Amino acid sequence: MSTNEGSSSAATSKATVKAAGADLKLEVVVIPVTDVDRAKEFYGRLGWRLDADFRFDSGLRIVQFTPPGSGCSIQFGKNITPAAPGSAQGLYLVVSDIEAARTELISRDVQVGEVFHPGPGGTVSGPDPEHRSYFSRAMFNDPDGNGWLLQEVTTRLPGRIDTGVTSFGSVSDLASALRRASAAHGEHEKRIGAADPNWPDWYAAYMVAEQTGTGLPT
Repeated sequence: MSTNEGSSSAATSKATVKAAGADLKLEVVVIPVTDVDRAKEFYGRLGWRLDADFRFDSGLRIVQFTPPGSGCSIQFGKNITPAAPGSAQGLYLVVSDIEAARTELISRDVQVGEVFHPGPGGTVSGPDPEHRSYFSRAMFNDPDGNGWLLQEVTTRLPGRIDTGVTSFGSVSDLASALRRASAAHGEHEKRIGAADPNWPDWYAAYMVAEQTGTGLPT
């Protein structure tokens, strides 16, 4: 093998490694709908932010909404997808308190199914009795039948969140995290048999560990 060939091979290898390590951020999911204005009214009623409503001379129309606290948006419109309206299913919306999220959606005139969780023989009615992260769920559809799934997540899987970044998508998410930290800290004080004057540090460690999937403090 010549020196040039070796250099070329090494350069290709480095380029491949670099490409493999590039950030790939999912930012938009396309939802197929029948009536664009009806879909726009529905998702606006959910309280989602309207980012754009572009119309082009070709007949193309693109509407984009972003759910509160989400890094990913949805798009729908005219002439943007050949998929059948209603064929988008299993679209996950992660929430920190599924009962509160369900109640809010119902207050916005959305028909949301009862909360359920997976069990040994299939789905079981009601939230997960142990309140395990990722288990409690509820479903609703948009006017075309595209299916959304609420999923309660409080403690993330390890590696799911950058350990150097802690953020909360909304005031209610932060408040829920504080309540969980408060309840866990109460159990901590029972174990040590005394009041913990360093509770702010304990709360902070607990809330970061929940988000990053690392071991919770005891």
